[in-house]
Amino acid sequence: MAKKKLVLKVTAGADAPERCSQAFTVAAVAVASGVEVSLWLTGEASWFALPGRAAEFSLPHAAPLPDLIEGIRVGGGMITVCTQCAARRDMEEKDLIEGARIAGAQVFVAEAMGDGVQALVY
Repeated sequence: MAKKKLVLKVTAGADAPERCSQAFTVAAVAVASGVEVSLWLTGEASWFALPGRAAEFSLPHAAPLPDLIEGIRVGGGMITVCTQCAARRDMEEKDLIEGARIAGAQVFVAEAMGDGVQALVY
């Protein structure tokens, strides 16, 4: 049986903390459950690909964002920042947390349209 894959796009950051936290939580739980995860950071969520920025995020009764990100990374999940979102924020791949990348819509579409893929947008 092929390994299941989940592609998540999170469009919210500190501007919509509950939606943001839910996306990272689902990604971390999926990785811990053995699901192949590709987490796309767009819009205000892009900032969390920079070292130290996740530590600035706080939401009562939610797992700390740095812990969720570490769980995703250590568990083999891919974290990607949208090309346009990175450019608008003057981010380059060298600026990102270890293991994160910058990629465009064509890569997102290719991942989301793969066989056996479930895509979610938060």
